[in-house]
Amino acid sequence: MLQGKTALVTGSTSGIGLGIAKALAKQGANIVLNGFGDSQGPQAEIAALGVQVAYHGADMSQASEIEAMMKFAADTFGRVDILVNNAGIQHVAKIEDFPVERWDAIIAINLTSAFHATRLALPAMKAANWGRIINVASVHGLVGSAEKSAYVAAKHGVVGLTKVTALENATTGVTCNAICPGWVLTPLVQKQVDAKAAAMGLSNEEAKKVLLQEKEPSMQFTTPEELGDLAVFFCSPTGNNVRGVAWNMDGGWAAQ
Repeated sequence: MLQGKTALVTGSTSGIGLGIAKALAKQGANIVLNGFGDSQGPQAEIAALGVQVAYHGADMSQASEIEAMMKFAADTFGRVDILVNNAGIQHVAKIEDFPVERWDAIIAINLTSAFHATRLALPAMKAANWGRIINVASVHGLVGSAEKSAYVAAKHGVVGLTKVTALENATTGVTCNAICPGWVLTPLVQKQVDAKAAAMGLSNEEAKKVLLQEKEPSMQFTTPEELGDLAVFFCSPTGNNVRGVAWNMDGGWAAQ
């Protein structure tokens, strides 16, 4: 379905980003990966799906590096047809104890990077009259949780940015939507499970149940594969008039 298209997925060397990149690759899209840590393994996984893959290690807190990444993608594949703004970090603390530098970093990587990548991707998408911008927000773009002020503020901002991007391009072939996952067992969430297990003297499995019981009625983690399939739907002809939505895949979290 996406043969000949190019998808750039930020924060895609693991977790949700890699899951979405693989789902798009299975539909024939060439992939530009971005992220920290091992890049060779994820590139091999994508290449094994029969598409072309490239990697750019842009620091998503730096506008100049995002500009370099977008230019690299265009130079390598022609243009970015599908932009998935997924890069994100987390820090947990009460507002009065929240380190200012951590607030700044979370806003920069979780929110501002999506603005920069979007503004740089839009001209070519509009010229082609086809494009898909998918912002990976969070259920925390819809509801709040204590001790996550920066993350919740950033993800609410991502949902707002999604709506404005969709409205500004409503009469074009460019759509913008947000995915709002609940708990997904990524390395980021596994750290929270480990911390809970240590603090409460629980096994890892028990800590997972406690985490799910607090928020997610289904008592199931959403998987990167499920989120990838939702991204594919947004890119499909059926998703052509799905515009500006914040689609939660959260096991009933926001329904409470």
